[in-house]
Amino acid sequence: CPTTMFWKFDLNTTSHVDKLLDKEDVTLEELMDEDDVLQECKAQNRRLLDFLCQQQCMEQLVTLITHEPPVDMDEKVRFKYPNTACELLTSDVPQINDKLGGDETLLNILYDFLDHEPPLNPLLASFFSKTIGNLIARKTEQVISFLRKKDKFLSLVLKHIDTSAMMDLLLRLISCVEPTALRQDVLNWLNEARIIQRLVELIHSSQDEDRQSNASQTLCDIIRLSRDQSTQLQDVPEPDPLLTALESGSHSCSGNSSPASNSQFPRSQPALPSGSGSHSLCAVPPCPQSLVEGLMDSYTQGFERSYTVNSSILHGIEPRLKDFHQLLLHPPKKAAILTTLGVLEEPLGNARLHGSRLIAALLHTNTPSINGELCRLGTMDLLLDLFFKYTWNNFLHFQVELSIAAILSHSVQEAKGSPAEQGTTEEAAASGALQPPGPPGPPEPPAPPEPPAGATQSVMVTHLFQKCCLVQRILDAWEANDKIQAEGGRRRGNMGHLTRIANAVVHNMEKGPMQAQISDFIKELPEDCRGRWESFVEETLTETNRRNTVDLVSTHHLHSSSEDEDIESAFPNELTLQQAFSEYQIQQMTANFVDQFGFNDEEFADQDDNINAPFDRIAEINFNIDADDDSVSGDL
Repeated sequence: CPTTMFWKFDLNTTSHVDKLLDKEDVTLEELMDEDDVLQECKAQNRRLLDFLCQQQCMEQLVTLITHEPPVDMDEKVRFKYPNTACELLTSDVPQINDKLGGDETLLNILYDFLDHEPPLNPLLASFFSKTIGNLIARKTEQVISFLRKKDKFLSLVLKHIDTSAMMDLLLRLISCVEPTALRQDVLNWLNEARIIQRLVELIHSSQDEDRQSNASQTLCDIIRLSRDQSTQLQDVPEPDPLLTALESGSHSCSGNSSPASNSQFPRSQPALPSGSGSHSLCAVPPCPQSLVEGLMDSYTQGFERSYTVNSSILHGIEPRLKDFHQLLLHPPKKAAILTTLGVLEEPLGNARLHGSRLIAALLHTNTPSINGELCRLGTMDLLLDLFFKYTWNNFLHFQVELSIAAILSHSVQEAKGSPAEQGTTEEAAASGALQPPGPPGPPEPPAPPEPPAGATQSVMVTHLFQKCCLVQRILDAWEANDKIQAEGGRRRGNMGHLTRIANAVVHNMEKGPMQAQISDFIKELPEDCRGRWESFVEETLTETNRRNTVDLVSTHHLHSSSEDEDIESAFPNELTLQQAFSEYQIQQMTANFVDQFGFNDEEFADQDDNINAPFDRIAEINFNIDADDDSVSGDL
């Protein structure tokens, strides 16, 4: 019976932790040496919690996670106690949370970790951040009140921003505070402390790379979190002050530049950035999520989605487009790297990758003045150079594909001057599409004229087909790849994205908003080039698409005939097989399921002596299906 089986297992045993607690002189270290101490803590073992929550023990736990262990210890066990201490403090047990969050002495010991000189030990920093983060979520009012009394708190966090744990701590202040009114109060406090401006100032060529990178990533995460929460919390009475500060140009160094762009390209200093600034700027004008999510099937289905971009963002970025163009041309120097395909003498680098992301995001805003400036600079031509040079960098290929998709799928907007005069911008999301850099771009052409009101010609489409020679490049690259493969070489890594770019051209020529203009450019191609394109579309591209969409497993049904009526039942279709297997599983899950395995009490009792026995028995189970059964299982 079940009661007998329970006592056979002897589940009511005393834990080793309880046995230790019976000792009068038990130490914290002895308890932390026990493997089940954390399990007992989370199970809220009353005796253990009473011991841990003693003032001396709590101070010892906090000290362990904030001070370096002795250097003469074995590295394998040096951080054993600090790690266990952190797990105990963040076990989310109310008694521990109440003690730690309500005792200012303990909070001060924890806070003093920030007074250490950089660089912080990254492991201890992660313990500190995890512990404070847990308190922010569980003892919000007490901990926020304590931190706000510390005048140097935010300065110290930014001082150590090169340690990623500090970045996590800052984000917890933004995302883990509840209720909404208190969260808004915290956001206002951070805004009054100019946290956005101070983070932007860290994205500067005078700062080390880790500080730039983490500051940039923090700004990106603030943007993402703020936008997500503003979408989810519709009843928020005030706008998010941090997002407002990021989208505002009022605190920039000059009247026509955003703070991030000024930080990256200061007027008094020509030094190029490491790419972190462009990383954070990419997050400000967002590439619509629907575009990325629907990229694979958007050519056949089509969709539109509008979103709003604050005009001051575009207004701040536009004067700096020439600097980002130069960044694509002359990135920070990178050492050669060894890849599986050989030595890459000049890697693409993060700076150029983030620059390409920014260009793709800007093109999706479909802003006339920005489009005109990109045409004048020849930025799209340069991106195509990079696309065909770095044939194995799919991250870059994807951004170029997105850029081309944006150009082909956007209708012409009425010219409205610079973004500062526009208010907000809307865009239609479309389908869209990476490796080492290409040759320097051509001399800058004169700025193309803005399209007049009611115009049907897109300057970017004109630039893409005439100046960038998109069709010719697609054909030349495809033929070059065919030649390489014919000689036994490897298929180039950008061919998948090139296929989708070609499909985007065909799709938008047939039914896109710029259908007439694209068709005209195809008709105006030289006769030999037009013939090559038409042959490519009708034969090569069609066959490639057919191969790319072929089913990996044939699902064709075998049709029965009057002479052989039982063939179809012998080869059931996929749905029938699924139904049969599901029904079979349900049939087997009866009240006597355990008995059907053939186990008995003795085998359960002997499990310590022969632990493999149950599994051996399971392996011997025979699943019998009655051949005469008329159910679907019989067909199986």
